[in-house]
Amino acid sequence: MNRIKQVLTAIALQKLKKNFWSVFSFGIIMAFLLGSFSAFDFSSDNSGNEIQKQNRAFNFLPTSTTNQIIQHAYYTLSYSEKHEQAEWVAYELKKSYVRSNNFKRPYFIEDPKVKTGSADWRNYKKSGYDKGHLCPAGDMEFDLNAYNDTFFTSNISPQLHNFNGGVWNRLEQKVRYWATKYDGIYVITGGILQPSLKTIGKEKVSIPNYFYKILLDNYNGQYRMIAFLVPSKNSDKPLYDFVVTVDSLEKMTGIDFFPKLEDKIENSLEKNSDYKAWSFN
Repeated sequence: MNRIKQVLTAIALQKLKKNFWSVFSFGIIMAFLLGSFSAFDFSSDNSGNEIQKQNRAFNFLPTSTTNQIIQHAYYTLSYSEKHEQAEWVAYELKKSYVRSNNFKRPYFIEDPKVKTGSADWRNYKKSGYDKGHLCPAGDMEFDLNAYNDTFFTSNISPQLHNFNGGVWNRLEQKVRYWATKYDGIYVITGGILQPSLKTIGKEKVSIPNYFYKILLDNYNGQYRMIAFLVPSKNSDKPLYDFVVTVDSLEKMTGIDFFPKLEDKIENSLEKNSDYKAWSFN
């Protein structure tokens, strides 16, 4: 029932964005949709409070250069209307979250929480690019609603297929390995959104030339951090060849990735590119 509500809300948002309906008319439609479904939602899933509790526990959100931070149940993002995608997606990947389920893959829909309207999935059609997840669906297979939430178009970016299914997939799998080995990690990921990028679709969705992933771990009371910057093409290089400092990513993006970390710890971790503390076996 929740997914049906999301789909209908996304359709209403899409029509608002494309046809410039009046705010009054849109409000009537939204009130009807939300009111109707609240009356018929018989879901026995009582995990909502726990979901919000888990998301609030993520205390390491980056700054936003767009002033449009969107909070979903198990991940948060900063949406860039200019580039029609998130500049970052952040979430906690607990050890207990890493599991495999045979969930039915849903359709991509627009994110009803993005006030400017996230990009229509049709921008990707026949573009030559995959709808590449930023928060991977594979990281959210512990819960059906969490899994479905990764199929908002606010959570995707254009990626070449051999990159998405190649080196980037290897990195995503390694992140899940580390989450299991180190009893959970914090993850921040996105594309490097620069001026004058090539675009796809009528809404001009930017095509990043590079994607980054930053991991923060507090293992046995000790913080450690590692960051990757990967060119948007397939590569057989070992993953540690893509390790960079967080400082370098902050200079490229203008984002402060860990503003709530104690300055002394933040400065020490963000200038470090030593990957030997992380198991690459």
